[in-house]
Amino acid sequence: MSGPHQRAIPIKFQLGDWILFSVPLRLEEQAVHHIRDATVNGVPECPPGPLPPGVEGYAFRSVPIEAELPRITAIGSFLRYVPLQYRHGYIDLRTSFDTYQKRFSAKSRSTMARKLRRYADHCSGTIRWRTFKARGEMAEFIRLARAVSERTYLERLLSVGIPDSTEFLARAEALAANDQVRAYILFDGDRPVSYMYCPVVENVVIYDYLGFDPDYFHWSVGTVLLRLAIEQLFEEQRFSHFDFTEGQSEHKRRFATHERHCANVFMVRRSARNTTLILSHAMMETCSRWVGSTLNRIGVKRRIKRFMRGGIPATRTESAKPAEPVRHASVQPDH
Repeated sequence: MSGPHQRAIPIKFQLGDWILFSVPLRLEEQAVHHIRDATVNGVPECPPGPLPPGVEGYAFRSVPIEAELPRITAIGSFLRYVPLQYRHGYIDLRTSFDTYQKRFSAKSRSTMARKLRRYADHCSGTIRWRTFKARGEMAEFIRLARAVSERTYLERLLSVGIPDSTEFLARAEALAANDQVRAYILFDGDRPVSYMYCPVVENVVIYDYLGFDPDYFHWSVGTVLLRLAIEQLFEEQRFSHFDFTEGQSEHKRRFATHERHCANVFMVRRSARNTTLILSHAMMETCSRWVGSTLNRIGVKRRIKRFMRGGIPATRTESAKPAEPVRHASVQPDH
């Protein structure tokens, strides 16, 4: 487990992807590194002794669990709140890319090859992309990534995107100085169309910030960039794992080699304010999930998400020709 640090964690009240408002809750946060230790299991206990001044409890991320946990449980002077339980996916990078590829069905490999070939055809035969990892490169990466991020639905609707601050740049440069970051940009000509930013923690590559230009929704540029980056990470043989972090999605399940059932667990001091906050948040989450499942049941959830992200159902018909090799132009920094 990593050392603790304190921060104000926003308890977000949202309906689907729309964040209505958030309430900060100051917690002492720790992450459980289950990826490197498959024996880690079960919810950690609160540290002994009183809470630090101004801290309302403890937060444990990515806790491996055997079965679903109750949402809210009173334990002594604390409320144990479990806001998220999910399948935590990751990739073991300690093999070869060929071995990794063999884990997938022929149909899955063919589908991925078709996406690569289709985007290569769009780019006149060569996919242009670039890796940023050295000190002095992060400012350019952030500039290019911001050009994409400003167009994404996450930033336009939810104000969530790659940060544009001197503090973030300083952290990125510090990581780069110690070879502890990998960042990627996918291009269409000179236009950046997708980005991915991955800090490295204890030899694990963290899937942190990512986004794609909504004009390129039908070209699957986010998937294309992720696939190229994973292949390069296997070729580097530098890191042990690629961590998809919390939450579930189709592309995480598609690319992951392993999964563990995990939960985020908050141990919050019992008080009138904290109890009201936790109960209200749990009720809002239940309402949000009900709305989501209802939209999914009547068949409109995916269309609403595509509309939010700027996508429209594709009309182009794919040919059934066999997969062909694709040339990948890995653009290196100018020296």
